[in-house]
Amino acid sequence: MATLSELLPVEAVLLDVAASDWREAVRAAGDLMVATGACTAGYTAEMIRNVADNGPYIVLAPGFAFAHARPTPAVLRTGMSWVRLRRPVEFGHEANDPVTLVAGLAARDARAHTAAMAELARLLADPGTVRALHEARTPQAAHSVLTGRAETAPEPEGGRRAGAVVHKILTVCGNGLGTSLFLKNTLEQVLDRWGWSRYVEVEATDTVSAKGKAAEAVAVLTSREIARTLGDVGVPVKAVEDFTSAAEVDAVLRATYDV
Repeated sequence: MATLSELLPVEAVLLDVAASDWREAVRAAGDLMVATGACTAGYTAEMIRNVADNGPYIVLAPGFAFAHARPTPAVLRTGMSWVRLRRPVEFGHEANDPVTLVAGLAARDARAHTAAMAELARLLADPGTVRALHEARTPQAAHSVLTGRAETAPEPEGGRRAGAVVHKILTVCGNGLGTSLFLKNTLEQVLDRWGWSRYVEVEATDTVSAKGKAAEAVAVLTSREIARTLGDVGVPVKAVEDFTSAAEVDAVLRATYDV
Protein backbone atom coordinates (compact mmCIF):
# COMPACT_ATOMS: atom_id res chain seq x y z
CA MET A 1 0.00 0.00 0.00
CA ALA A 2 1.23 3.49 -0.87
CA THR A 3 2.47 5.74 1.91
CA LEU A 4 1.71 9.41 2.38
CA SER A 5 5.15 10.38 1.09
CA GLU A 6 4.50 8.40 -2.11
CA LEU A 7 1.10 9.95 -2.79
CA LEU A 8 1.78 13.57 -1.79
CA PRO A 9 4.58 15.27 -3.77
CA VAL A 10 5.86 18.59 -2.51
CA GLU A 11 4.55 20.16 -5.74
CA ALA A 12 1.04 19.32 -4.53
CA VAL A 13 1.40 21.41 -1.35
CA LEU A 14 0.31 25.05 -1.41
CA LEU A 15 0.07 27.52 1.48
CA ASP A 16 -1.96 30.66 2.13
CA VAL A 17 -4.35 30.12 -0.75
CA ALA A 18 -7.06 32.72 -1.22
CA ALA A 19 -10.54 31.16 -1.33
CA SER A 20 -13.82 33.01 -0.95
CA ASP A 21 -15.91 29.91 -0.21
CA TRP A 22 -15.71 26.12 0.17
CA ARG A 23 -16.02 25.52 -3.56
CA GLU A 24 -12.89 27.55 -4.24
CA ALA A 25 -11.10 25.73 -1.42
CA VAL A 26 -11.96 22.32 -2.91
CA ARG A 27 -11.06 23.59 -6.38
CA ALA A 28 -7.62 24.64 -5.12
CA ALA A 29 -6.99 21.11 -3.84
CA GLY A 30 -8.20 19.68 -7.14
CA ASP A 31 -6.09 22.03 -9.25
CA LEU A 32 -2.96 20.79 -7.48
CA MET A 33 -3.81 17.18 -8.28
CA VAL A 34 -4.46 18.13 -11.90
CA ALA A 35 -1.10 19.93 -12.06
CA THR A 36 0.74 16.90 -10.65
CA GLY A 37 -0.97 14.44 -13.00
CA ALA A 38 -3.25 12.61 -10.55
CA CYS A 39 -6.54 13.56 -12.21
CA THR A 40 -8.29 15.72 -14.76
CA ALA A 41 -10.32 18.84 -14.06
CA GLY A 42 -13.43 16.69 -14.27
CA TYR A 43 -12.51 15.07 -10.97
CA THR A 44 -12.36 18.47 -9.26
CA ALA A 45 -15.93 19.06 -10.39
CA GLU A 46 -16.88 15.66 -8.95
CA MET A 47 -15.36 16.55 -5.56
CA ILE A 48 -17.41 19.74 -5.47
CA ARG A 49 -20.54 17.84 -6.50
CA ASN A 50 -19.91 15.33 -3.71
CA VAL A 51 -20.23 18.07 -1.08
CA ALA A 52 -23.19 19.68 -2.85
CA ASP A 53 -25.02 16.32 -2.93
CA ASN A 54 -23.99 14.79 0.42
CA GLY A 55 -23.34 17.80 2.63
CA PRO A 56 -20.19 18.90 4.47
CA TYR A 57 -19.38 15.47 5.92
CA ILE A 58 -15.85 15.81 4.49
CA VAL A 59 -15.08 18.31 7.28
CA LEU A 60 -14.01 15.50 9.55
CA ALA A 61 -12.11 17.41 12.25
CA PRO A 62 -12.09 21.01 13.50
CA GLY A 63 -10.66 23.19 10.75
CA PHE A 64 -9.87 20.28 8.40
CA ALA A 65 -11.64 19.08 5.26
CA PHE A 66 -10.81 15.99 3.20
CA ALA A 67 -11.94 16.57 -0.38
CA HIS A 68 -12.53 13.48 -2.54
CA ALA A 69 -15.03 11.70 -4.75
CA ARG A 70 -15.61 8.19 -6.05
CA PRO A 71 -13.01 6.56 -8.34
CA THR A 72 -13.85 7.52 -11.93
CA PRO A 73 -12.02 7.67 -15.28
CA ALA A 74 -11.13 11.26 -14.34
CA VAL A 75 -8.59 9.81 -11.88
CA LEU A 76 -5.35 9.09 -13.75
CA ARG A 77 -3.42 7.73 -10.77
CA THR A 78 -3.86 7.76 -7.02
CA GLY A 79 -2.52 11.01 -5.61
CA MET A 80 -3.08 13.67 -2.98
CA SER A 81 -2.78 17.41 -2.41
CA TRP A 82 -2.54 19.72 0.61
CA VAL A 83 -3.83 23.29 0.86
CA ARG A 84 -3.64 25.79 3.70
CA LEU A 85 -6.05 28.67 3.21
CA ARG A 86 -5.12 32.28 3.84
CA ARG A 87 -8.45 32.78 5.62
CA PRO A 88 -10.79 30.05 6.89
CA VAL A 89 -14.01 29.34 5.00
CA GLU A 90 -17.35 27.86 6.03
CA PHE A 91 -18.41 24.49 4.63
CA GLY A 92 -21.66 24.41 6.61
CA HIS A 93 -20.54 21.83 9.17
CA GLU A 94 -22.31 22.14 12.51
CA ALA A 95 -19.25 21.50 14.69
CA ASN A 96 -16.00 21.64 12.68
CA ASP A 97 -16.26 24.91 10.71
CA PRO A 98 -14.45 27.07 9.72
CA VAL A 99 -11.87 25.23 7.62
CA THR A 100 -8.26 26.28 7.09
CA LEU A 101 -6.60 23.00 6.05
CA VAL A 102 -7.82 21.01 3.03
CA ALA A 103 -6.42 17.70 1.80
CA GLY A 104 -7.41 16.34 -1.60
CA LEU A 105 -7.50 12.70 -2.66
CA ALA A 106 -7.86 11.21 -6.14
CA ALA A 107 -8.08 7.42 -5.79
CA ARG A 108 -8.05 4.78 -8.49
CA ASP A 109 -9.60 2.24 -6.10
CA ALA A 110 -10.60 1.83 -2.45
CA ARG A 111 -7.47 0.00 -1.28
CA ALA A 112 -4.16 1.44 -2.46
CA HIS A 113 -4.28 4.56 -0.27
CA THR A 114 -5.43 3.08 3.04
CA ALA A 115 -1.94 3.20 4.60
CA ALA A 116 -1.59 6.88 3.66
CA MET A 117 -4.97 7.65 5.21
CA ALA A 118 -3.94 5.95 8.44
CA GLU A 119 -0.72 8.02 8.53
CA LEU A 120 -2.57 11.27 7.92
CA ALA A 121 -5.20 10.46 10.54
CA ARG A 122 -2.50 9.83 13.14
CA LEU A 123 -0.72 13.07 12.27
CA LEU A 124 -3.90 15.15 12.53
CA ALA A 125 -4.76 13.60 15.88
CA ASP A 126 -1.59 15.18 17.30
CA PRO A 127 -2.16 18.84 18.31
CA GLY A 128 1.55 19.57 17.91
CA THR A 129 1.50 18.39 14.31
CA VAL A 130 -1.60 20.44 13.52
CA ARG A 131 0.06 23.49 15.04
CA ALA A 132 3.18 22.88 12.93
CA LEU A 133 1.04 22.65 9.79
CA HIS A 134 -0.55 26.00 10.61
CA GLU A 135 2.84 27.58 11.30
CA ALA A 136 4.81 26.13 8.35
CA ARG A 137 6.34 28.95 6.33
CA THR A 138 6.93 27.11 3.07
CA PRO A 139 5.35 24.21 1.17
CA GLN A 140 8.56 22.27 1.75
CA ALA A 141 8.22 22.75 5.52
CA ALA A 142 4.59 21.62 5.50
CA HIS A 143 5.48 18.63 3.31
CA SER A 144 8.21 17.66 5.76
CA VAL A 145 5.71 17.73 8.64
CA LEU A 146 3.26 15.60 6.67
CA THR A 147 5.70 13.00 5.38
CA GLY A 148 8.79 13.09 7.59
CA ARG A 149 7.16 11.26 10.48
CA ALA A 150 5.18 8.69 8.52
CA GLU A 151 5.38 5.21 9.83
CA THR A 152 3.36 2.04 9.52
CA ALA A 153 0.91 1.38 12.35
CA PRO A 154 2.07 -1.53 14.49
CA GLU A 155 0.07 -4.73 14.60
CA PRO A 156 -1.68 -5.14 17.97
CA GLU A 157 0.23 -7.42 20.33
CA GLY A 158 -0.50 -11.01 19.44
CA GLY A 159 -2.17 -10.00 16.19
CA ARG A 160 -5.79 -10.78 15.37
CA ARG A 161 -6.53 -14.40 16.05
CA ALA A 162 -8.18 -16.34 13.27
CA GLY A 163 -11.83 -16.88 14.04
CA ALA A 164 -11.77 -14.62 17.11
CA VAL A 165 -13.76 -11.71 15.63
CA VAL A 166 -17.30 -11.74 16.93
CA HIS A 167 -18.53 -8.21 16.17
CA LYS A 168 -18.34 -5.83 13.23
CA ILE A 169 -18.64 -2.05 13.26
CA LEU A 170 -19.08 -0.09 10.03
CA THR A 171 -17.56 3.34 9.46
CA VAL A 172 -19.40 5.07 6.65
CA CYS A 173 -18.90 8.00 4.30
CA GLY A 174 -20.41 8.99 0.97
CA ASN A 175 -17.80 7.14 -1.08
CA GLY A 176 -16.29 4.58 1.29
CA LEU A 177 -12.68 5.51 0.56
CA GLY A 178 -11.92 8.78 2.33
CA THR A 179 -13.43 10.02 5.55
CA SER A 180 -14.60 6.54 6.56
CA LEU A 181 -10.96 5.40 6.56
CA PHE A 182 -10.02 8.21 8.94
CA LEU A 183 -12.76 7.11 11.33
CA LYS A 184 -11.80 3.44 10.90
CA ASN A 185 -8.22 4.21 11.87
CA THR A 186 -9.25 6.14 15.00
CA LEU A 187 -11.70 3.43 16.04
CA GLU A 188 -9.05 0.73 15.60
CA GLN A 189 -6.65 2.73 17.79
CA VAL A 190 -9.28 2.80 20.54
CA LEU A 191 -9.98 -0.92 20.13
CA ASP A 192 -6.24 -1.63 20.35
CA ARG A 193 -6.05 0.35 23.59
CA TRP A 194 -9.03 -1.57 24.99
CA GLY A 195 -7.53 -4.90 23.92
CA TRP A 196 -10.61 -5.57 21.80
CA SER A 197 -8.99 -5.64 18.34
CA ARG A 198 -9.23 -9.41 18.06
CA TYR A 199 -12.95 -9.32 18.82
CA VAL A 200 -14.20 -6.37 16.77
CA GLU A 201 -13.68 -5.95 13.03
CA VAL A 202 -13.98 -2.45 11.57
CA GLU A 203 -15.02 -2.05 7.93
CA ALA A 204 -15.02 1.25 6.04
CA THR A 205 -17.77 1.46 3.45
CA ASP A 206 -20.07 3.81 1.52
CA THR A 207 -23.67 4.78 2.18
CA VAL A 208 -25.20 2.45 -0.41
CA SER A 209 -23.23 -0.60 0.71
CA ALA A 210 -23.78 0.22 4.39
CA LYS A 211 -27.52 -0.33 4.09
CA GLY A 212 -26.93 -3.87 2.89
CA LYS A 213 -24.10 -4.61 5.34
CA ALA A 214 -25.74 -3.14 8.44
CA ALA A 215 -27.36 -6.46 9.32
CA GLU A 216 -23.86 -7.90 9.87
CA ALA A 217 -22.84 -5.09 12.24
CA VAL A 218 -23.52 -4.12 15.83
CA ALA A 219 -23.31 -0.40 15.01
CA VAL A 220 -22.55 2.18 12.35
CA LEU A 221 -20.25 5.14 13.06
CA THR A 222 -20.42 8.09 10.70
CA SER A 223 -20.92 11.85 10.43
CA ARG A 224 -24.15 13.57 11.39
CA GLU A 225 -24.85 14.36 7.72
CA ILE A 226 -24.38 10.77 6.55
CA ALA A 227 -26.41 9.49 9.51
CA ARG A 228 -29.36 11.50 8.22
CA THR A 229 -28.86 10.02 4.75
CA LEU A 230 -28.72 6.45 6.07
CA GLY A 231 -31.84 6.71 8.19
CA ASP A 232 -32.97 3.52 9.93
CA VAL A 233 -30.66 0.61 8.97
CA GLY A 234 -31.73 -1.72 11.77
CA VAL A 235 -28.69 -1.13 14.04
CA PRO A 236 -27.59 1.92 16.04
CA VAL A 237 -26.10 4.71 13.94
CA LYS A 238 -23.69 6.83 16.00
CA ALA A 239 -22.64 10.31 14.84
CA VAL A 240 -19.01 11.39 15.37
CA GLU A 241 -18.04 15.03 14.98
CA ASP A 242 -14.21 14.77 15.01
CA PHE A 243 -13.02 11.69 13.11
CA THR A 244 -9.49 12.10 14.46
CA SER A 245 -10.48 12.33 18.15
CA ALA A 246 -9.76 9.11 20.04
CA ALA A 247 -11.51 10.59 23.10
CA GLU A 248 -14.77 11.16 21.22
CA VAL A 249 -14.65 7.74 19.53
CA ASP A 250 -13.89 6.14 22.91
CA ALA A 251 -17.04 7.76 24.35
CA VAL A 252 -19.14 6.61 21.37
CA LEU A 253 -17.79 3.06 21.71
CA ARG A 254 -18.58 3.05 25.45
CA ALA A 255 -22.13 4.19 24.70
CA THR A 256 -22.46 1.50 22.02
CA TYR A 257 -21.46 -1.28 24.39
CA ASP A 258 -22.83 0.37 27.56
CA VAL A 259 -19.48 0.13 29.38
